[in-house]
Amino acid sequence: MNKVAIVTDSTCDLGNEIVEKYNIYVLPLYVNFEDRSYRDGVDITTQELFKKVEEVGSIPKTSAATPADYHNLFQRLINEGYDIVYSGIGSQLSGSYQIVNLVTKEFPEDRIFLVDSENLSTGIGLLLLKACQMRDKGMSAREIAEEMKKITPKIRCSFVVETLDYLHMGGRCSGTARFIGTMLGVRPLIQVVNGKMEAKKVIGPMRRGLERMISVYRKDFEEGIVDEDFLFITCPDDKNYDFVYNKVKTINNVKNLYHTNAGCVIGSHCGPGCIGIIYAVK
Repeated sequence: MNKVAIVTDSTCDLGNEIVEKYNIYVLPLYVNFEDRSYRDGVDITTQELFKKVEEVGSIPKTSAATPADYHNLFQRLINEGYDIVYSGIGSQLSGSYQIVNLVTKEFPEDRIFLVDSENLSTGIGLLLLKACQMRDKGMSAREIAEEMKKITPKIRCSFVVETLDYLHMGGRCSGTARFIGTMLGVRPLIQVVNGKMEAKKVIGPMRRGLERMISVYRKDFEEGIVDEDFLFITCPDDKNYDFVYNKVKTINNVKNLYHTNAGCVIGSHCGPGCIGIIYAVK
């Protein structure tokens, strides 16, 4: 049986330390300002992106890795004797999945196995760490991919957006809605459901939105359905981290709690202050 390589894109938001620990291959997506393009997490950090947005007054456009990027990495891994399991940003959230799907057809079908994460950020990351556990147990790429498809609908990913500015600049919120929302103190609570983002309005201070998000996790934990293998608190900056962390630890003193930073692609859509809780249910 061939060795197994777990491959993803930079929207997994796992960070270099976790990626290196679990031996995951990551292809950066691109963030494109008018003056130049940057590779997510390679040429620019999230904090540098926020600073540049302030300077130019607009958010960058984001784009997938190129077909050549995917092809070159896949070819190298196959030449090294690996079978590949790939899972990146969900098919309904980006065109990246379709690009990867086309590229895989250039290789023998028993060498690359594509799994639609139906998620983003560490919703993908959690799925990848589950895949790494299976890889380390000696499972084949085909077996890992089949098990990942069973886990995908069990992942819970929700986050609160602090500012409407980035949603407005990205065309996801009109100027009127942004003005009224800011005046009323609207904090969108966004959940990934069936591969799509669903937004609920929470009116009041940011803490109220955070409490609403935390209450979803508390309910699942009290019902005994939380899978305690991994829990992520993910944010582009640490502004609201301590509050969420302390609240979560009073609910469940989970050992494998990871604090990760949202990358440039995710950060360019949600903006500073955004924070999410990501876990799986049994």
